[in-house]
Amino acid sequence: MIEYKKSQKILLKSKIKISDEKIFVKKSLNRISAKNLNSPVNYPAGNNSAFDGYAIRSKETAGLNKKNIKKFKILKTLAAGDNPKIKNIRKFSSVEIMTGAIIPKYFDTVIPIEEISYYPNKKKPKFILINKKIQKNNHVRFSGSDYKKGERVICAGEMINSSHILAFKSLGIKKINVKKKPKIIFYSTGNEISEKSNIPKWKVRNSNSYYINSLSDKSFFQIVNGGILRDKDDKLFKKIINKNLNSSYNIIVTNGAVSKGKFDFVPKILKNFKLSNYFQGVAIRPGKPIIFAKFQNKNKSFFGLPGNPISSASCFKFFIYPYLRSILNMQKEKPFLARLKHNFIKKKNFTRFLKSKISVSKNGFLQVEILKGQESFKIKSFTRSNAWALFRHGKSNFKKGELIECFTHL
Repeated sequence: MIEYKKSQKILLKSKIKISDEKIFVKKSLNRISAKNLNSPVNYPAGNNSAFDGYAIRSKETAGLNKKNIKKFKILKTLAAGDNPKIKNIRKFSSVEIMTGAIIPKYFDTVIPIEEISYYPNKKKPKFILINKKIQKNNHVRFSGSDYKKGERVICAGEMINSSHILAFKSLGIKKINVKKKPKIIFYSTGNEISEKSNIPKWKVRNSNSYYINSLSDKSFFQIVNGGILRDKDDKLFKKIINKNLNSSYNIIVTNGAVSKGKFDFVPKILKNFKLSNYFQGVAIRPGKPIIFAKFQNKNKSFFGLPGNPISSASCFKFFIYPYLRSILNMQKEKPFLARLKHNFIKKKNFTRFLKSKISVSKNGFLQVEILKGQESFKIKSFTRSNAWALFRHGKSNFKKGELIECFTHL
């Protein structure tokens, strides 16, 4: 049995390669950018108005005051999307301009409509009246003031979210290079596992499979249900591994049959294959019997998860999920810190993943409550939790108010 910290180092050394693909931006949500992507254009494309108002040339207002008022002829009205070209612009001219409309050349500042006086009247104005000096570049959104051509939009290894899609489409980007979704095939194990709803007391519903499969919905990885392997399916399991080693699946995952019981066939069969970076058993709770291996000369990996539902969930979160992030060149997930609501004691030589509830204290700090029902078969406390609290190896006593590493659920 190895420490949790060592297991994570082994996972980082055991990366498999995931290839890239180019997809349409509209289908890129939650995918992982494969390359750095820079803006192909300036955004905004041209200088435009930040307000509804009138565009003028600022230097033509020099010397104006309440005793020296000047009329500026209204040439036309420009809405957002209108061609801004105007021919033969003369001195003391203006253009009525709407928010977002490109400011025509010659003009360099905008007066908001609320500050405008009209001549001869507001209903049918031919001129605007100006009685003060107007500063240059008032209420102007400059070309490239948001994105300059060549400026980074997204980095390799970043997950694409809705705001990225907004940026891509605004910048005229149609397609983007992303990492292909790693494909995971998932097998449940055990004679007790049933797909039926109505079952006798000695059977167990195949809930882990549905939980694990749900994690890939709208995510950057894909999970396929491989079915159920029964207790005497050890020879079949060997055939299945051989088949999957020559398939498009990147990672093989089993659930159950990983410990040292009579029917725990996974470790025995797995050792028939050429493996590297193998470990079985990590000093964690829940999930101690977890197995990992990389197949030699194959771009594929294996995880064997324990069968209890919370063991399965925690091992996916703290082993498979960080592994997926690493093979996609994503940054390591960082915990957030919360103050411990009550004292907590654990065994010193184990790392614990605990079902927890994050809330905000009266003082405005995040606090973490370790819920009752931490046994790995208990689901109710998991449904009431909203985070995992991580208590690392090497310490037993944790006092109220201590800062604890916490992670959100998948």
